[in-house]
Amino acid sequence: MALLNVNFFSDALGMSTSMNVILPEPGEEVKKPYPVLYLLHGMSDDHNAWCRFTSIERYARERGIAVVMPTTALGWYTDMVYGYDYFTFISSELPSICRTFFPGMSKAREDTFVAGLSMGGYGALKCAIKCPETFAAAGCLSGALDISSLYKDAVKSESAAVFENAFGSLRRLRAEGNDPLLEAEKLAASGLPKPRIFTWCGKQDFLCQNNRRAVRKLKKLGFDVTDTWSAGDHQWKYWDEHIQNVMDFMGFPRKGAK
Repeated sequence: MALLNVNFFSDALGMSTSMNVILPEPGEEVKKPYPVLYLLHGMSDDHNAWCRFTSIERYARERGIAVVMPTTALGWYTDMVYGYDYFTFISSELPSICRTFFPGMSKAREDTFVAGLSMGGYGALKCAIKCPETFAAAGCLSGALDISSLYKDAVKSESAAVFENAFGSLRRLRAEGNDPLLEAEKLAASGLPKPRIFTWCGKQDFLCQNNRRAVRKLKKLGFDVTDTWSAGDHQWKYWDEHIQNVMDFMGFPRKGAK
């Protein structure tokens, strides 16, 4: 596999930005065009985090897939009230750019997936629910899935400025399509295909109850949700383990597996 650091200009952001991309190399025996996983970082990280703290390159090699890891700073995968249009960038512009830069990537919905941890778990769920024509499934590890509940706590803490810059008020957050659970209601009523969803959260994670509320809501709306729970809290050793389960769920078998 090749690991590329790509610096490029984003029209949606109006500035240059970066991503890391893992790609099958010429001569590797992989499905062509190959599936792609857009892998999103958490609140304190950037596009380097997944490569630094997990074995994601090895996992991608075992499965013969491309992995795209962009950076969005503290943008909460949202077209920010005071900031940049990170949701437009991630959900629309980035797939188009990647398919242009890397023509070996599949353009098919059934080969296009999104996953992330914490803030990135929120971003993955939001992308899949708001853009079901693009993403077949989402994987959410320790995700901030019930964003409205989290917002209420965050604006009383040192994170207040981050949330207000991204979302504005709670009313605005909900009205502008930034609550994936409200958007899931709209998708369920639309009759359009719904993405499959995988979640994992540690039972000692501060977001565990947040995840349980979200899973109950999604299942009630008829989404195909595989929810998993085990001992663990909010740290990389668990995300490194469970991103492999995300890949299994998405249908990326290890080479040689029956």
